[in-house]
Amino acid sequence: MEMVVVFFPLLFILLLFILNIITSIWTYRDAIRNGNSKEYAILALIGTLFFPVIGLIVYLVIRRD
Repeated sequence: MEMVVVFFPLLFILLLFILNIITSIWTYRDAIRNGNSKEYAILALIGTLFFPVIGLIVYLVIRRD
């Protein structure tokens, strides 16, 4: 039982970390694909990497389609 109590929170944190990495990579690729400069794409990557939810929302609002 004690192992389950330790395992599930660690698994949850690991999944959130992986999701953060995936969304950050997607943001970088999307910025490049939309014709933005590499500097802009790197700023978007850093923003979503350090501020996952807010950074992704801000990027989705300001990006050009």
